[in-house]
Amino acid sequence: MLLNVPEIVLGNIKIQNILIGVIFITLLLVTETFARSELEIIRKNISANVIFLRHALAPGVGDPENFIKEDCSTQRNLNDEGRLQARLIGNYLRSTNLKFSQILTSEWCRCIDTARELNLGQWTTFPGLNSFFQVYEKKDQVMNKLQKKLDSLGYSDLALFVTHQVVISEQTGIVPRSGEMVLYNSITKQKARYMIDY
Repeated sequence: MLLNVPEIVLGNIKIQNILIGVIFITLLLVTETFARSELEIIRKNISANVIFLRHALAPGVGDPENFIKEDCSTQRNLNDEGRLQARLIGNYLRSTNLKFSQILTSEWCRCIDTARELNLGQWTTFPGLNSFFQVYEKKDQVMNKLQKKLDSLGYSDLALFVTHQVVISEQTGIVPRSGEMVLYNSITKQKARYMIDY
């Protein structure tokens, strides 16, 4: 059976159109993958529904002996570099496609100031994120409140928790640096750490 020239040309055009379509779809998928931030990819890999963020840089260790939770002048606070670090983390998070269902912060001023400087929207203080490093709070009470909060989260949630190294370490086993994030799946307990370059 012989094909005439118009049939061959039409066949080539159909194949060419199919190839163009395949290439176009492939480019869309590749572009979408590159458009996602590394943080979004990590989140998707473990289906994280929580991002723990250790407060930004606050030089020193612990808090002064005259610590009063309601008085920032009695606490270890963010320095200028810490405030800048928090703003840069906020800029990075806003550049992603991540949408937080809630933003909670420890009642300590360095965490509150980190949440403010992130500028990601409305946040609320939550005692289940408070530090128990110097026993100003009781560890079991803090962790029980945190566990109840974690238990209330579903797969579709994404909560941002601004807190302290001791809380993150107790819950995840990871010791984060100032400004470091730990992505966490509260259901499967999978976790991954992430630090932005700034």
